[in-house]
Amino acid sequence: MDAESAHTRVLGWSRDWPRLAGAMFWGGSPPASAEAQFLGRSVPSPVGLAAGLDKDGDGLLLWEKLGFGHIEVGTVTPRPQPGNEKPRVFRLVKDQGIINWMGFPSSGATEVSERLGAQRDAGKWPKIPVGFNLGKNKDTAPDAAADDYGLAASQLEPLADYFTVNVSSPNTPGLRALQVVSSLEPIIQATQAEAKNKPVLLKLSPDLDPGLLDEAVDLACACGLQGIIATNTTTKRPIPASESYERGGLSGAPLYPISSEVVKAVHARAAGRLEVIGVGGVDSAEKAKELLDAGCSSVQLYSGLIFKGPGLIQSINRGI
Repeated sequence: MDAESAHTRVLGWSRDWPRLAGAMFWGGSPPASAEAQFLGRSVPSPVGLAAGLDKDGDGLLLWEKLGFGHIEVGTVTPRPQPGNEKPRVFRLVKDQGIINWMGFPSSGATEVSERLGAQRDAGKWPKIPVGFNLGKNKDTAPDAAADDYGLAASQLEPLADYFTVNVSSPNTPGLRALQVVSSLEPIIQATQAEAKNKPVLLKLSPDLDPGLLDEAVDLACACGLQGIIATNTTTKRPIPASESYERGGLSGAPLYPISSEVVKAVHARAAGRLEVIGVGGVDSAEKAKELLDAGCSSVQLYSGLIFKGPGLIQSINRGI
């Protein structure tokens, strides 16, 4: 089946028949020894769902049942948009990687807020933290980007346990250029202004020049952010060309050697001033433990779940 069609179908099950989906994919509660701290809160596992898998928050109850310790919804844009043309998701089965050229398809912050608000009011809400990964609309000019992040945050604030500023996806033209300090600072400030003291994190690219990476981490500390998520997908192709000719961001196992080095660099630069969440190719307890031992407070994953199945989360929880 086409990768995006399969993805959409499973999210449809979890949205329309959450009890059935929960029974199908039940993973059980994480062992007590897996309990961790995430943004000042005790959570049952240090393993979180990375943004990108559940862009509109369709499967919140399913992710909790699989054993995740937190959920990151998104990327959510302030206004609805369809994203890039299809096909735009490509599985590299041999290398257990995914290339995507999604371009932030989103129902928009207002629709997501209203639907999820009704779900929460009905008592169908996870007990673990739910964060929202925020992005700008494709047609928003770079000098107006801060307004988009602030607007999305204001719409989602009543539901959010935290926010993530996403300026690192390679699939929206010009977005990564916003990682430079002069562009990034007003975006962070606009998000913080609407977050009402809820934690704000910054998600960075694995392809940043080391100097720019240090500057972004220093800015995050100076602005009082609570954490850095390292990393997003990469435009590099550390696998044979025959398997990776599609444009877009590469995730999954081939990303791990790159992302793990960036995680270590971010942690060294942050020097305990903020939390580091490691993401990019985590698909085993060994990799999760390596990042946790490198100073991460938690890890996130997405592509590993596609290739190794819903039991992966509890396998990692038991393994760590």
